[in-house]
Amino acid sequence: MPTLVERALHEVTPYRRRIAVGCAVSAVWAVWASGPGWSTPALVVAALAGVALGVIDGASHRLPNALTYPATAVVAVLLAAAAAGDGSWDAALRALLGALALGCGYLLLHLISPSGLGLGDVKLAVLLGLVGAWYGWSTLWATALLPFVLGGLVATALIVARRATRKTAIAFGPFMLVGAALALTAARLTAP
Repeated sequence: MPTLVERALHEVTPYRRRIAVGCAVSAVWAVWASGPGWSTPALVVAALAGVALGVIDGASHRLPNALTYPATAVVAVLLAAAAAGDGSWDAALRALLGALALGCGYLLLHLISPSGLGLGDVKLAVLLGLVGAWYGWSTLWATALLPFVLGGLVATALIVARRATRKTAIAFGPFMLVGAALALTAARLTAP
């Protein structure tokens, strides 16, 4: 049976060039977006995993567990270390609650419409809720809402351009990731 690392490499290998370019850009963005602080490593890991997940989902409509689970676990550990390092236990609790809230919200949407939102999206929501809520409740709200706005706009444009119909499957993970990145960028730009 392949190890977790082997499974992750298997998922990433077909898209390695696109992922490598995206990772270079996202690492720089994550360092900037987190600002100087203990949470920087967590945001860098989330951003790097997000690039891989976004590329894979965009190409195959899958968010592999071999990437989602370890990324979520590593980010959680790094945020706990950040809380211990600077005493921001309130942010750690908020992150935990945000992960739970966003994960449960997406699970509810999946149960209502399994063909509209996959379990991979639910698992990704936990990771994004963890990171978004670390930076504040308003960032979590933006992380929750922006993907639906962005996805709706793109879907509408595709339908109007006759490149899709109402039944065309569109990968939602990239919209979740871009929405979270926009929410975190706004949080950084509006930080005191």
